[in-house]
Amino acid sequence: MLLHQQFVRIAKKHSKKFAIIDKTTKKDITYSTALIGALILSSEFKKYDKGFIGIMIPTSAGCALAIVGALMSGRIPVMINYSTRAEESAKYAQRKCKFKTIIASKALLEKIDCPVIDGMIMIEDIMESVTTGEKLKAALEAKLPVNIILKSIHKGDENDTAAVLFTSGSEKDPKAVQLTHLNIASNIKNFGGYVKLTESDIILANLVLFHIFGLTVNLWAPFYYGMTMVAYANPLDFQTISNIARDEKPTLMVGTPSFFRGYLLKSDPGDFKSLRLMVAGADKCPDSLREGFMNKHGVTLLEGYGATETSPVISVNSHEFNRPGSTGKVIPGVQVRLVNFETGEECQTREVGKIFVKGDSVMKGYYDDPELTAEALADGWYNTGDMGFLDEDGYLWHAGRFKRFAKIGGEMISLVKVENTLEKFLPMGVSCCVVEVSDEKKGSFIIATVSMEVNKTEMLRKMMTELPIIALPRQFIVIKELPMMSTGKIDFRSVTNIVQGILSGPNTERLVI
Repeated sequence: MLLHQQFVRIAKKHSKKFAIIDKTTKKDITYSTALIGALILSSEFKKYDKGFIGIMIPTSAGCALAIVGALMSGRIPVMINYSTRAEESAKYAQRKCKFKTIIASKALLEKIDCPVIDGMIMIEDIMESVTTGEKLKAALEAKLPVNIILKSIHKGDENDTAAVLFTSGSEKDPKAVQLTHLNIASNIKNFGGYVKLTESDIILANLVLFHIFGLTVNLWAPFYYGMTMVAYANPLDFQTISNIARDEKPTLMVGTPSFFRGYLLKSDPGDFKSLRLMVAGADKCPDSLREGFMNKHGVTLLEGYGATETSPVISVNSHEFNRPGSTGKVIPGVQVRLVNFETGEECQTREVGKIFVKGDSVMKGYYDDPELTAEALADGWYNTGDMGFLDEDGYLWHAGRFKRFAKIGGEMISLVKVENTLEKFLPMGVSCCVVEVSDEKKGSFIIATVSMEVNKTEMLRKMMTELPIIALPRQFIVIKELPMMSTGKIDFRSVTNIVQGILSGPNTERLVI
């Protein structure tokens, strides 16, 4: 199934229904109007080079229709991360994928103070330049039967690339992940069937679309099923998101734990009570957050797990099968294999190993990078770089990135487990990040960073009831604002750099165990 063709089918079926309620621009767009807009943009995009076309627009009707219009025109949207170093990210995308044209937003560039670079064309200018005749032509085309419209737009194959997204690039240069129509559509079908998504759902779509969580669940899932998308461009505007949830009464919402924490703090009781499905992903969901949403809004916050390279959902808890603390059961159409990181043998039940994933949702590969693709993919199995285990009932438990395991005194210690344990005992509103620091003389040890001063002795005493001595933090360091990534995750690599800088300073007060 081709995503843009499914959009046409849905738009014709639900022509009078709202496709997008855009809370940023205050525009409500029916599926009929959305189809006209996509056809107009498709026609405009045909004026530019074939192949890749950059998309650098905040979550909005404009961004959604630009992505659909690009595919209709036979172009492949390259989703550009504008959250940090936007100019650098845009130029890197152009170099890496060898294209020139980027459809950008004038309002966004002004807001993030990003200069216009060579090849950028403003979506606002495109829409202003559309003539009355072009609008009329698109409106007439939108009234034609589905089969005729499908013949007039790009056809292609389900194994064609539908989007290129970039990994974070915190270790090396960002990798360009190629996801096909089959990758994304199969993930929507399998995930949606498992949690029972329907055309009656209203999704609060506030995640950025240059990340796969947003692109698949906030954009393509609504267009695949015929939902209404309530779009808002800033997931960090906690108060406004809470107000939107109260006013628009969405039934579905996904996000990161850090975003959900903000909504919990800023919302009034019952603001989110309309949600029948609320899923946290991209980072560990603490028990306190689950309890908070249940107590304040009567909503069960579920946890899932995925990766950019898997389009993204691998496993998810549902109302029927929910084991808090786990990332749920592996969704239909996806296979998971756990492999011992030392022996290479398949893991036993509850034995922690590397997580490998296979299925139609696994990426085509990294663009123009056969070596990295070969490292990540073997016989259809994708090496996630994550560690975890399956329990006796088939629930997948995430133990953290392989790189977030530290070898302390000959033992492999999960920094995520140390973090989760510490998090249980921290006062409400205090964030933490646990990192490994190496010392040539004393070997590796663990440091806990917290967003405000805590009683270190009390924390350690409580943590000792759940962790071995070797896994306890050597020291607590206060970093008032822990650096965050655009996904809402704490950027542990940046935290590690800050900690190393502090520890190399002359006046470092250490708490030694």
